[in-house]
Amino acid sequence: MSTPALLAISHGTASPEGQAAVEALVGAVTERLPEVTVRLGHVDVQQPDVAASLDALPSGQPVVIVPLLLSAGYHVRVDLKEQTAGREHVAIAPALGPDPRLVDALVARLAPLDIGGEDAVVLAVAGSSDDRANEDCRRIGVMLGERLGREVAVGFLAAADPRVGPAVADARTRAGRVVVANYLLAPGYFHDLAVRLAGDAPVARPLLDDDPPAVSLVDIVIDRYRSALPQPL
Repeated sequence: MSTPALLAISHGTASPEGQAAVEALVGAVTERLPEVTVRLGHVDVQQPDVAASLDALPSGQPVVIVPLLLSAGYHVRVDLKEQTAGREHVAIAPALGPDPRLVDALVARLAPLDIGGEDAVVLAVAGSSDDRANEDCRRIGVMLGERLGREVAVGFLAAADPRVGPAVADARTRAGRVVVANYLLAPGYFHDLAVRLAGDAPVARPLLDDDPPAVSLVDIVIDRYRSALPQPL
């Protein structure tokens, strides 16, 4: 059997900056895996969608889908399974998070904001109708707090509470300055919403932006691919 292809599936975004950032991540993965066919598709918003992405691969080509999603919510647990139902030789890898290397990336993004000892930190996350995904994000908040040596509040942008705005307001009652860590993969609607809801609190850049993707993020994608292979590559 041929080497399985790696089909990276992002959420999709209408933001050109977000699209470019995700494409750069997939490009970096491609460079690291020259022996593997690497393609990018989307579960929402953009084309090609999952079905079209699979159809574009050679017939019979085994595929590992790596969700470029930070937690295992509806898209991972339902959408991807439904959209690959009946297709042979397709495996779905775990979501990117939670993972300690994502905390490394969050800390690196916070560094330019010069967090002081008395500053409060709120972690902005997208939010999901599946509370298992929200719990994954809360775990990242705990891990980030351990790294920063302070409690980190989690604020959701949709589907769950507390929302980012109230979380920032509450944190401000306990600190003179609030900094928002950005647990979003790339620029787009949710990043813009986080900036708006944060008010005058500085918001860190998303994990992917206009700079080269962090090596740790590339590593996670490759590790997820390899973890779903039928046999070690």
